[in-house]
Amino acid sequence: MEDDEDDFQDACDTEGPTPSCSMDLEAALAEAKLGVNLFFNNKFTEAEALMKPWATSSMYHSVGNSVFAYLEAMLTFEQQHIAAASDALKQCLTVCGRFRKKNTLTETIGKTFKKVNYDQYTDVEAHAELCTAEAMLLKAMLTFIEDETLTSLIKGGMKIRNCFAMYKECHNILTQRQWESESSRVHFESGVKMGLGTFNLMISLLPGRVIKLLEFIGFSGNKQSGMQDLVAGSQSLGIRQVLCVMTLLGYNLIVCYVLSHKEGDLNFCDDLLAKQLKQYPDGVWFLFFKGRLEFMKGNLDEALMWYKKSWKSQNVWPQFHHLCFWELLWVNCLRLDWRESLLFATYLVEHSKWSRTIYTYQKASIMCMMKRSDLTSTELRTLDGLMKEVPKYKQRIAGKSLPMEKFACKKTERFFAQQSFLYVPALELMYLWNLFKILGKHFPLADGVFRIVEENLNELEARQQKKASSPLTPYDVDNKALLLLLKGAILRQMNSPLQALKCLETVVSMFKDLKEDLYLVPYAIVEIALIYVDQGKKEQAILALEDAKRNYSGYSLESRLHFRIHTALIDLKGKSYENIPAGGD
Repeated sequence: MEDDEDDFQDACDTEGPTPSCSMDLEAALAEAKLGVNLFFNNKFTEAEALMKPWATSSMYHSVGNSVFAYLEAMLTFEQQHIAAASDALKQCLTVCGRFRKKNTLTETIGKTFKKVNYDQYTDVEAHAELCTAEAMLLKAMLTFIEDETLTSLIKGGMKIRNCFAMYKECHNILTQRQWESESSRVHFESGVKMGLGTFNLMISLLPGRVIKLLEFIGFSGNKQSGMQDLVAGSQSLGIRQVLCVMTLLGYNLIVCYVLSHKEGDLNFCDDLLAKQLKQYPDGVWFLFFKGRLEFMKGNLDEALMWYKKSWKSQNVWPQFHHLCFWELLWVNCLRLDWRESLLFATYLVEHSKWSRTIYTYQKASIMCMMKRSDLTSTELRTLDGLMKEVPKYKQRIAGKSLPMEKFACKKTERFFAQQSFLYVPALELMYLWNLFKILGKHFPLADGVFRIVEENLNELEARQQKKASSPLTPYDVDNKALLLLLKGAILRQMNSPLQALKCLETVVSMFKDLKEDLYLVPYAIVEIALIYVDQGKKEQAILALEDAKRNYSGYSLESRLHFRIHTALIDLKGKSYENIPAGGD
C-alpha cells in the first residue's frame, strides 16, 4: 500500500503557503458550515457539489470532500470506493500541507529545547494543523480496511498516534495564541474539542493492559476530560458542533451498550436529539439515533417507527438502510416476531457486504426459533443451506478471524452435529449483543423470552429423563448450561435475584463437564457480579469480576467480555483503577 502522502500533486499546486486559486479562510468556513447543514439535512448531492470544485485548493472543502468519500467507503466496503476515499484523503493532506506553517531547520531544532511561540502561527496555519489531524485520522482508519495485513495495522496505529500528537499541539495553539478572528477561533475550538474528546473517551474504554501499552507509546485516555470536551463542543457554534453531538449520541446509545453493562445517559440523549431534530427534521442520522434511543428505552413500537422513518428519509446512500435493517431485525426479535425479523435478516444477507458470515448465521438462527412445523420444506432446505454457507465467508484480518464470525462457524458445526438443531440461537445472539438489558424495561418483553427459555429447558430435561438409562448426547451439558445462563440473565432483568443466582451458580458448577461452550461460565460469573452490584455488595462484585477476568481464558468472545469487565471495575473501584489497573494488569 502506498504510504507517501506527499507525492500527490494537483492542478492548483503552487509555491508558497497560499495558492492563488484559493478562497480566504472565512469564506471557506462559511461554505463548510453550509455544507454540514446540507449534509445533515440529507442533501448529500448538494453538499458534495459545494465541496468538490474547491477540493484541490481549499483545505475545508478538501476535508469535506474527503469525509463524503470516506463515509461512502465505510458504508459500502467496496474496493473502488475505498480507493476513491484514499485518493481524496491523499489530496486533502497535500492541500492542507500547503497551508501549514513552514518551519526552518533552526526553528524545528529550537522546538525541542524551548517553548514554542504560537503567536507566530496565522489563523490559516492553525486551521491547516487541525484539518491535517482530521485527514490523518480518517486515513489511518481507512488503512485498517484498505489492506488487511499486520504491516498496515501497525502503519494505521502509528498514523493515529501522530494524529493524537497533532490534536494536542492544536490544543496548545488554541490556548496560547492571540486569534485574528473570533469566529475562526470558535470553529477551531470545536474541532479541538471533538478530536481530543473522542480520543480521551475511546481510549479510556480499553482494558487496563492495552491502556498501559498505549501510554508507553504516547497515548492517554481520561473519560471525564473526554466527556467535558465533547459536551462543550456540542454546545458551541463551531463547524464541528454537530460532530461532537454525533460522537456523544454514538457513545451513549451504541458504545455503552456494546462494550459495557452500563446504560447510556438516555435523558441527555433525549435533550440532544430534541435540538438536532428541530434543526434537521429529516436528517437520516438523527432519525436513526432517535430510533436507537427508543429501542434502548424498551419502546419497541416507537423504535420501529423512527428506524423506518430514517430508512425512508433518503435513497442516495442505500447502504445506510442496512444500519436501519440491522436494528429492525433485533427490535423484531425482542418482539418475538420471527417472520418480520427474517425479512430484514434476508435483505442483509443478500445486499450487505460487511460480514456475510454473521448475517448468514443470524438469518439461520432466526429460522431456528420457529417451529419446524411452521417452516415449509423449501425453508428447511434453505436453513441447512445457510448453515453450510456460514464458514465460506469468514474473513481474516491480520491473520486473525473476527471473534463473532468464529463463534458463528462453531455454532454451525454444532447444528449439524445435533441433526440440524440448535437451542434458541437467536436468543443467545441477543444476549451476546447485550440486548437483554432492554428486557428489563417492560415486564411483558422479559416474560415472553423467559417462557421460550423455560419451555426449551423443560423439553431438554424431559428428553434427558427418557434417556436416563443411556449416556447423554455430547452437547447436552452445554445446551443446558446455555439455557440456564439465559434464564438467569432474564431473571436478573426481572428483579428475581435469588432465582437468577441459583441458575447462574449451576452454570458455574458445570464448567468441568462442558464440551465446547466454555464461554458460558465466565459470562455467568459476570452476571453474578452484576447481581451483587444491584444488591450493593460492592466487594463481592469486585471479587466475582476479578475471578472471571483472571481465572478463565481461551473461550469464545473473550475480548468482548473483558471490555465489559473493565468498565464495571472502573465503576466499582473508581478512577484509580482506570489509571493503575488492580493487580498490576
